[in-house]
Amino acid sequence: MIVKSQNGFSTLYRLVDISIITFLFLVVTGFSHTSVTTENLLLVCTYIIMFQLSAEGMELYRSWRGFRTPELLRAAAITWLLSLLGTFALGFLFSPKVNLAPVLILGWLALCFFSLLIWRFVMRKFLFRLRKRGLNSRRSIVIGATQLGYNVAHQIQENSHLGITFNGLFDDRSEDRLAHEFKNQVLGTIEDAIEMAKRNEVDYLYIALPMSAESRIRHILDKCSDTTANVYIIPNFFMYNLLNARWQSVGSVQALSVYDTPFQGASNVLKRTEDIILSSFFLTMLALPMLGIAAAVKLTSKGPVIFKQKRYGLDGKQITVYKFRSMTTQDNGPVVKQATKNDSRLTKIGGFLRRSSLDELPQFINVLQGRMSIVGPRPHAVAHNEEYRKLITGYMLRHKVKPGITGWAQVNGLRGETETVNKMVQRVEYDLDYIHRWSVWFDIKIIFMTVFGGLANKNAY
Repeated sequence: MIVKSQNGFSTLYRLVDISIITFLFLVVTGFSHTSVTTENLLLVCTYIIMFQLSAEGMELYRSWRGFRTPELLRAAAITWLLSLLGTFALGFLFSPKVNLAPVLILGWLALCFFSLLIWRFVMRKFLFRLRKRGLNSRRSIVIGATQLGYNVAHQIQENSHLGITFNGLFDDRSEDRLAHEFKNQVLGTIEDAIEMAKRNEVDYLYIALPMSAESRIRHILDKCSDTTANVYIIPNFFMYNLLNARWQSVGSVQALSVYDTPFQGASNVLKRTEDIILSSFFLTMLALPMLGIAAAVKLTSKGPVIFKQKRYGLDGKQITVYKFRSMTTQDNGPVVKQATKNDSRLTKIGGFLRRSSLDELPQFINVLQGRMSIVGPRPHAVAHNEEYRKLITGYMLRHKVKPGITGWAQVNGLRGETETVNKMVQRVEYDLDYIHRWSVWFDIKIIFMTVFGGLANKNAY
């Protein structure tokens, strides 16, 4: 019943979250003997809307069967924090009319934090107990003694809380044709597996055959249509570099997006909200230091304070990126020479600005404009892009997201001159890994690594 009602569980979680937030607000207002006004209700509705938007971005309401409990709780905590920041950002619209003391509002939000996490923890432990006792468990078999099939079986066995028991591996090949690690593990032929399904001895049947075995897969599917087992095809798409792959509908046809961006719908709104809030904060905090840097640039060398350069942004479209000028030249044409150690083009303070990354501070303006993000792949000069896209497979995939002031590659030491193609390959690998793994928590981690370890770098000159 629980398995078949997964979508209902998602709705249940939403309703419980909304109920907890609303109930705790009523408790706080009742405790303080405060009347519930229209403005108070607007505050609650704003927080609920922000929570639901943040939850979509964090994928809080998807199935968390295959993940550890701390990961779920962390996602819930980040969702709470983002919705809090969003509510505070919009609070100026109605806050003067809210007749609830700030300390009570903070108390309400704190109660929400603990309650939303505690109920998820209790519910998850309850489901784990049911599954480990054999309740709500499902019997499964895997067709295909391949590395992919072995991985599926291993994951089922390693995650007992999923409530799925592994009942065997099946393949038509003789033992002498199997890889060494699969010998003595095959319980029978594919026909044996289908017969088990017909006898209702199987709930989940996983097909893990190579994509080249299309006719064989069709035969299995035809046979399984005479059973009541849930049949899943595990496609061997790992031969491709899947970038945030997801299923999409083209009319009645299902298509798998091989190269895609993680920033769609609520995720895009969440990422943009994060950029606006953080860039506004940093620009406010750094306004005076930036003014001092601008004066120093102007007094120590001839030329403009701000260096503007064309670079590739989202979807490979050209954008104008701002930096404090650190060189006597302003290369922005078809040939752009990378900065090197002891570069003669550096101004008196140019080397310091580049090593400390202070020359990048004007890019917070780019973030507010929507051209860049705080975290993302670093933008390269157009001339460098045109050079490396011909040399590195998948190079342009880094432009599926907005470029960033800092990135996963930079906090892992891949800054500065890329005198070899291999260095740029490593940087691209980190950039694509960031796009694969993106989450608000990952962004926050990179920002902390930048502030507390990645600002100054010996490779930046």
